[in-house]
Amino acid sequence: MLYRKLGRESRQRRSILANITRDVIMNESVVTTEARAKEVRKFVDKMITYGKKGTLVNRRKALAFLYNDKDVVNKVFNELAKRYETRNGGYTRIIKLKERVGDDALQVKLELV
Repeated sequence: MLYRKLGRESRQRRSILANITRDVIMNESVVTTEARAKEVRKFVDKMITYGKKGTLVNRRKALAFLYNDKDVVNKVFNELAKRYETRNGGYTRIIKLKERVGDDALQVKLELV
């Protein structure tokens, strides 16, 4: 499986992805770089799919990825799973914004549909 390294070691990369995933789920949108948004989109979709399945195993997988943040997992399983129960994937959208002033990285808004 190909993935973006994001210029980080594996532990740092996993932490960044988990934290941005948590922010997207709790706030329903986040502004970040394009590379991070494209990588995080996979994990947000996976968490919502876990919520739609609703089994104990899926809840534990979501808790393990999100560092045992029960508030986020409860929101996925109780609110987002019901909202997207008729949708077959594609729970997020990426809207391009302007470049960041410091390093000219393309900023995007990652939000739930």
